[in-house]
Amino acid sequence: MLVLRSKLEFLTLLLVSNHNYLISFAVITDCLSFRTKQLSVCCHKAGFVALQSDNTCGVEVIPNATCIPPPATQDALAYLNSITQDDLQSILFTDALVTTSDTGKELGEFSVSIELARHSGQDCLLIHANSHGALDNVPMGTSVTAYVSKNLQTLEQQHHEYVKLEDHHLDKKTFLTLQDGHYIVNKVVMQGEQVQRTAQTYGLNSMKGFISEGSNLLLERVMAKKGIPDNMCFLSFDSEANLCCATYKHLEERSQKVGDEEVIVTGIERTVQSSTDLPTTWQTYFLQDGHLGSRVQVGSPVTMRLLQLPAINLEDEKRQQHDVSRKPLNWEEDMQLYSKFLDKKEELKGDHATYMRHHPELKALLADFLQFLLLRKPEDVVAFAADYFASFSPTTKIGSSYATSNEPRYIPRPNSPFKKRQEDAKGTSS
Repeated sequence: MLVLRSKLEFLTLLLVSNHNYLISFAVITDCLSFRTKQLSVCCHKAGFVALQSDNTCGVEVIPNATCIPPPATQDALAYLNSITQDDLQSILFTDALVTTSDTGKELGEFSVSIELARHSGQDCLLIHANSHGALDNVPMGTSVTAYVSKNLQTLEQQHHEYVKLEDHHLDKKTFLTLQDGHYIVNKVVMQGEQVQRTAQTYGLNSMKGFISEGSNLLLERVMAKKGIPDNMCFLSFDSEANLCCATYKHLEERSQKVGDEEVIVTGIERTVQSSTDLPTTWQTYFLQDGHLGSRVQVGSPVTMRLLQLPAINLEDEKRQQHDVSRKPLNWEEDMQLYSKFLDKKEELKGDHATYMRHHPELKALLADFLQFLLLRKPEDVVAFAADYFASFSPTTKIGSSYATSNEPRYIPRPNSPFKKRQEDAKGTSS
């Protein structure tokens, strides 16, 4: 059984077991009064018992949940097929919200961007969501990067959640990949020095109508502008990557204050019916143009709100619709890009080492140059280097290299930087 040294460790464990953005603040607020015995029971329920010392390496293959959810409804599949190119073009923008507590205190930030991209030679959409903040000076956050096809099929998704305690770092990464007709889910949970790796596989035939976290952000924007039919049921993952039902329901319009203005927003309620836990419900409200107005999990005192209306610029929107460039990623934090960087680095190091072994004269040449440079200690190192390496030119003066190393042997071209330095030096001395 995993032993928790403090209540805060348990609360942060709940963060990495929950895929809602910044729900950690709500969980921490709601759970501060838990007793030690309750902490142990809830930790067992959250699925962290597997993080034992005898499972710190290798990959544990977890069987799929025995409770198979009903398939996505025909209405849901028809709705996905009805999404047009124009629908997708109208939602290519970025949203930025501020996360606040029920007392109005700012806790963090939340942003979502959707843009055109390519993945494995296929035109698709890139969804990037990032949520970060701090509670009691403890940094925590969530990020989702997903490539989704134009019929909302998830091609690849990376989901990262973290809590940075002073002496106990908690980190959870989930990788979803569509490969050879199967969805492969790899999870890596790190608690301090303990690491748990699990893998699950789902057949593509059983995933019709599947909506991932990334494609959900896209789907809700489309629903806000296109409307939501009744009785639609999709498939999704709960916090433990178990396949389950996800339903969407239209919420009545209401007014919301954004800055100094009152605007009308329309709502969408999404409920994930987990097979192993209680249902989880989010309510998201959108402006008339599809921009996010607010987002909250039902029962949470934490709300994400829009503080300023987005600027309306028709030229920028038109330019954005035709811009297919990818959003730059922080490659040092992206596991896939950083792995490619290390592979390329080792490849170049090996290639360079092989070249130097085949050309030993290169080391001798550089060693001689550095020896002359340190002996003469010239003020202008660049001019000295040009003069030194000019000795290998057929226009070089005849004589001992060492004896004439302090004399110009290089015959400069007209208007060359070296000649200009010589003329400047003569003018200064005169």
